[in-house]
Amino acid sequence: MTPPLSPRFDKALAYAARVHRTQKRKGPEIPYVSHLLAVAAIVLENGGDEDEAIAALLHDAAEDQGGLPRLADIRAQFGERVADVVEACSDSLEEDPEKKKPWKMRKERYQRHLRESRDASAYLVSAADKLHNARATLEDLVTHGPTVWNRFSVGRSETLWNYEELLGVYSAGPRDPRRAPIVRRLKAVVEQLRSH
Repeated sequence: MTPPLSPRFDKALAYAARVHRTQKRKGPEIPYVSHLLAVAAIVLENGGDEDEAIAALLHDAAEDQGGLPRLADIRAQFGERVADVVEACSDSLEEDPEKKKPWKMRKERYQRHLRESRDASAYLVSAADKLHNARATLEDLVTHGPTVWNRFSVGRSETLWNYEELLGVYSAGPRDPRRAPIVRRLKAVVEQLRSH
């Protein structure tokens, strides 16, 4: 039986809400924290422990809100394991968003880094993140049609390429029965995205 979440989770939830307070999701005016809550829910619903759920809440904090200094703060406040997962789930650790590498380069680096890490926790959080992103995109496509792809800096084909590559990474990753249902659902959603 999974132990109940501790005050550390509460602290992480408040931290995530504060760090991402002004950030919105792509497209609709939805507070970004909704994504973080959804990813944490997917992790917890698939057997993730508290560190993994905290990493899910914080998985975009370093990438989007402060780079390496933010990662160092996460390490100090939530520990090595959480910070290692956050780092593995970040495609950039630049403090200044203007200095980020081009999209394709970042995604290839992310795929390579994840493949090399062999950290089951990082795979779990990453797969949960991509599942929620793909589901949100599919929901928006059903509601708004193909103009949704215009929200993405690289468009439909490159976005789908990234999902396909990550599905291969997840399938070849360390064995973890918790991740398997997430990957199956992600594959089904990506197939639906391809048909839209």
